[in-house]
Amino acid sequence: MPDVIIIGDGPGGLSAALFLAKAGKEVVVYGQDKTAMHAAMLFNYLGIPAISGSEFQWTARTQVIGRGASIVDARVVAIHRAGAEFSVELEDGSTASARCVVLSEGKGPKLAHALGLAPNAAGAIETDRNGLTEIPGVYVVGRSARPARSQAIISAGDGAAAALDILARERGEDFVDWDTPES
Repeated sequence: MPDVIIIGDGPGGLSAALFLAKAGKEVVVYGQDKTAMHAAMLFNYLGIPAISGSEFQWTARTQVIGRGASIVDARVVAIHRAGAEFSVELEDGSTASARCVVLSEGKGPKLAHALGLAPNAAGAIETDRNGLTEIPGVYVVGRSARPARSQAIISAGDGAAAALDILARERGEDFVDWDTPES
C-alpha cells in the first residue's frame, strides 16, 4: 500500500509527488497526462525563462519518476473512505488504498465532491493554507482550491505545501525540505 495516492498529474500533483518521494515516501500518481498544461506556454515560472507546457510536463514527470514516485496512466473513477484509509477505483476495476490522498483534479473536482467536499460560493473546495480539507488525510491542490487564480507555479506551490504538511503531521513536528550543494 502506498503512503500517499495523488490523483492528477499537473503541476500541483507532480509537485506533491516530488517532495513526498524525495522524503522517502511511497507515492503513486494517477493521471493520463491530459492536463491543461499541454495548451500552455510558461513565461512566468520562476527560474525558467520560457517553456512550453508539454515540455514542462515531460520534464516534471521525468523528475518525479527519477525520485522514486510511480506514475500510473489510469483514470480514477471513484474514491471511498473506509475508516482512516481511502480506496480509489480505477477505470479497469482495480483498486488501491492509502491513508492520505492529494486531489489535483483541476476545474472538475468530481472525486472531491464524491467525498462530500462541496465547493463554496466562489467554486473552490475549501482547504487550509496547506491544502488540507475538513476530511483528515484529504488534500486538494491547484485549480480545485483556487479556481479564480489558476496558474502553474501557484499549483506547484500548493502541491509542495501539501506534501510538507503530510510529512510534518507524520513526524509530529515541522518538516523543512532543504538541501545544500555538495562540497
